[in-house]
Amino acid sequence: MSIASEFKTFLMRGNVIDLAVGVVIGGAFGKIVTSLVDNIIMPPIGYLTGGVDFSNLKLILKPADVATKTAEVAISYGVFINTVIQFLIIGAAIFLVVKAINRLMPPPPAPPPPGPSQEELLADILAELKKK
Repeated sequence: MSIASEFKTFLMRGNVIDLAVGVVIGGAFGKIVTSLVDNIIMPPIGYLTGGVDFSNLKLILKPADVATKTAEVAISYGVFINTVIQFLIIGAAIFLVVKAINRLMPPPPAPPPPGPSQEELLADILAELKKK
């Protein structure tokens, strides 16, 4: 089998296609959540905290120098706060989706009733042997 046909067989497996669809949908969902956090959730939080824009919060380690044309060195912890909020929203959404899917799935079949224990089986065999 040639590499091209092996590659085609690999790509046509259901799991690879399902994974590709999941990645595309996940990317789109991530953009929606980013917009939700940046444009809807964070402005009221910034307003409540006195007009603070979290995405601009940073700890400047070394300021920019125009004379030497060096860039600013800073830790942007506000962007990190936004990212953590996005992560929590995505986690909550996935939790709710999985919970809804679990409700729709039929319950697993009940396990079969337990049979006799090993001791009971051995006692039955011994009783049969004594009869003979």
